[in-house]
Amino acid sequence: MRNIPCDLSNYTARVAEAPEPKTRKDENGREVAVTDRDGVRRYVASLFLKTKGEKGEEVRFTLDADPGDEFEEGMVVELVAPRMSPYSFKNANGETVSGVAFAAVGLKPVASF
Repeated sequence: MRNIPCDLSNYTARVAEAPEPKTRKDENGREVAVTDRDGVRRYVASLFLKTKGEKGEEVRFTLDADPGDEFEEGMVVELVAPRMSPYSFKNANGETVSGVAFAAVGLKPVASF
């Protein structure tokens, strides 16, 4: 099961780290750009998610497109079409690694009052 929509409407999302191009290490240990199947560059944003009366948590979201440079640390944002995808694989040591990856189409600034 992949790309499960998630409802974060009860959460306030605040930029913890400004969005930047997503990278990974290749087999030689070099940083390389992460792209989708069509070669479109992916971006990553760290957001602090909190709902009223609860402790918050920092979550990294992969973004489908360049969000632009208007997003700064501390800014309140809204995720466009957030989703999650569970994953599980065996690493080079034969250990099973499992988790949930978070993604969204993009970010929108929330108007301040």
